[in-house]
Amino acid sequence: MKITFFSAQPYDREVFYQHHADTRLELIFLEERLNDHTATLARGSEVVCVFVNDVLDAANIKQLAEMGIKLITLRCAGFNNVDLKAACANDIKVTRVPAYSPNAVAEHALAMLMTLNRKTHKAYNRVREQNFSLNGLLGFDVCKKTIGVIGTGNIGTVFCQIMHGFGSKILACDPYPNTQIEKLGISYVSLDEIFAECDIISLHCPLNEATHHIINAATINKMKNGVMLINTSRGGLIDTHSVIASLKSGHIGCLGIDVYEQEEHLFFQDLSEQVILDDQITRLIGFQNVLITAHQGFFTKEAINEIAQTTFTNISSFLDDKKLENEIKYCG
Repeated sequence: MKITFFSAQPYDREVFYQHHADTRLELIFLEERLNDHTATLARGSEVVCVFVNDVLDAANIKQLAEMGIKLITLRCAGFNNVDLKAACANDIKVTRVPAYSPNAVAEHALAMLMTLNRKTHKAYNRVREQNFSLNGLLGFDVCKKTIGVIGTGNIGTVFCQIMHGFGSKILACDPYPNTQIEKLGISYVSLDEIFAECDIISLHCPLNEATHHIINAATINKMKNGVMLINTSRGGLIDTHSVIASLKSGHIGCLGIDVYEQEEHLFFQDLSEQVILDDQITRLIGFQNVLITAHQGFFTKEAINEIAQTTFTNISSFLDDKKLENEIKYCG
């Protein structure tokens, strides 16, 4: 059975070959993202393995079905880029890696929070230039702040546990409260309470119709002046235009993003010799109080090993006609 990997990076090849034990599987790695121009590259395969910025809309899924694709397996947890209704209609199964390493992303959110707070990235560059001044590097005690966590799934839960260790006051919001969180003494509140009371807000919810642009001009106006906003989930949770306006006015004090709404045109590529045509990302890069990483939150040894192992388990279960434990089904 041939498996075509789209959006494959060198580390994908390395880790998947390390865990490649099923001799029935032939692995084909492509750097190209899956879209309407590249879907035909999967011809001859029965499985495509995709990542966060591959486009699995109705038209592309129809193309894949016509070429004989029977399984779309995501090497990530989120599946907002997949039209599940179209997959169901074309008799294509969809699987994912639901929990490769919640710690990896939660710890990255903490790293962004602390970097923005204590300005360690600026201090590092200063000292390398023999500038030992502390001017402009003033931070704050995290333990004295109120932290809002939007989304308490696997990653949000770990983030809550980490921040609980700081002694911070934590407020959580999720349509499905987690008793594990409540046992820590963390309260579930409404979104409006999160916006009104929190000094730091960290996004850990999935991207769907209900959460698209959950951070927008109206919700930002409900937040405290100088709020710190962290997003390690999905770029579409944030209305970038509104955030830029609030950064300019000072309403948002700091922004840390590991994801970006238009990241499919930028992330996972070396564009250092090119002119970036995306005006919004170039504007964000220009702010001194904005920290951007390129979808790096998942990127630990433990996480990518778990991604490879779970993906192969998903494929082997499909091949052996076993129950797909990590299948995503259309619920229309």
